[in-house]
Amino acid sequence: MAALAMVREVELVPCAVSAEVFDAVLHGRVDAAVLPIENSLHGSVAEHYDLLFENAVRIDAEYQLRIRHNLIAMPGVKLEYVKHVISHPVALSQCRKYLSAMKGVSVMPFYDTAGSVKHVMSHGLRDTAGVAPELAAKEYGAAVLAVGIEDHAENFTRFHLLRREGDALPDTADANKMSVAFVVEHRPGTLVRALQGLADAGVDLTKIESRPVPGTPWEYVFYVDFKFGGAEAAEKALAALRAESRLVKELGRYAAA
Repeated sequence: MAALAMVREVELVPCAVSAEVFDAVLHGRVDAAVLPIENSLHGSVAEHYDLLFENAVRIDAEYQLRIRHNLIAMPGVKLEYVKHVISHPVALSQCRKYLSAMKGVSVMPFYDTAGSVKHVMSHGLRDTAGVAPELAAKEYGAAVLAVGIEDHAENFTRFHLLRREGDALPDTADANKMSVAFVVEHRPGTLVRALQGLADAGVDLTKIESRPVPGTPWEYVFYVDFKFGGAEAAEKALAALRAESRLVKELGRYAAA
């Protein structure tokens, strides 16, 4: 759904796992990829931060998708027939209140939201429902039993559009947001000074995340998103990070969603 919203008239190529998505981009099997980076309820997708840092890709755009979870089953199945509910663990956790109120129903994790509906339909399961977007019901010919079963209405997922680093840059005239990964030197106050440098540059820090450095226990890669008012402020912010860091990787400049 996010991919169709971000890139119209596009052929969608499904992948089983996120590493496969990056591999497809890097080896030219696809032109771009759309992946979630953060959900407003569940938090960050840690694996995707790691893959962004490790691979030669860049962020060209971001998009916020309003998430609505629906209980979906085979046509003709009534709510009282459902004894099992399957979906991605994140989706299940976001619908905890509704699902816990379904007496005598087992809740089981599945690899994907839309995939749960496909599984129900392809196996003819009349006692099982999936939790997925309405589009999954339309795609697989299923029926929606309950709409909007998530615990909180303010449920959004932020997606990134990724391309290879060497590909032609898009028009960045409206870019006002940047994502950066950096590793500070192990000296007292380096992180504080790096963040103070961002403040002095006049940029608006909107996100900070840390992830372990593989093979180096207790050292971390820091990821920041910040909004900037112009190219000069963006460059000043990068210079502030480089002054206190042993590694800085610009992940992308794009228009804030």
